[in-house]
Amino acid sequence: MDGDGTSRGQPMLEKRASHRERHFTAGEVVRDVIMGVSDGLTVPFALAAGLSGASAPSSLVLTAGLAEVAAGAISMGLGGYLAAQSEADHYKREMKREQEEIITVPDTEAAEIGEIMSQYGLQPHEYGPVVDGLRRNPQAWLDFMMRFELGLEKPDPKRALQSACTIALSYVIGGLVPLLPYMVISTAQNAMLTSVVVTLVALLFFGYIKGRFTGNRPFTSAVQTAIIGALASAAAYGMAKAVQAR
Repeated sequence: MDGDGTSRGQPMLEKRASHRERHFTAGEVVRDVIMGVSDGLTVPFALAAGLSGASAPSSLVLTAGLAEVAAGAISMGLGGYLAAQSEADHYKREMKREQEEIITVPDTEAAEIGEIMSQYGLQPHEYGPVVDGLRRNPQAWLDFMMRFELGLEKPDPKRALQSACTIALSYVIGGLVPLLPYMVISTAQNAMLTSVVVTLVALLFFGYIKGRFTGNRPFTSAVQTAIIGALASAAAYGMAKAVQAR
């Protein structure tokens, strides 16, 4: 009986020991890439279409497009940097305030630990030792309150610079796609038609990949992304035509 129990339990223990959980942990990087590429594909595409609609020469469209890509990459990168830096500053302020409360009103903060634990269905006799253990370890207590009371994760100190570089580089990569035809086709109208095809294919592909990473339906995400880009370029093209008609 014992031998059977051991033989039956052993494979289960080995199976559990060999289990490896796979979680996607690069969410912030993917978010930055999505932000940069989506804007990079859409904005220069709309600008190039608008200038082509105004019968601008291909060289002018390319020059203006490259200038926009450079300015957009800097602007988007700076925005990402400031957003990440603001998040880090907010975390520091809240951590300092929470640290002061642990020192000045420890009983109140300890009671808040109990309230948090009770939300998970734990009874006082079950979470009491946890509260006592945290009170003996001020740093762990502070980390617990930051995460479970305030819902804040400690930001990576390199996050601001990484976000800026990721967004800017993604914007440049996305922005160059609709401008490629203008580099090899001298006639703006012909280049625009090629740019429409190339960019829509890129939008469909990017939308599909974005859907895979974000957990949405890939094909739905692909169609939505392509439609948004097409509407933006159509609006710019129509506006340029309307202004030219006057």
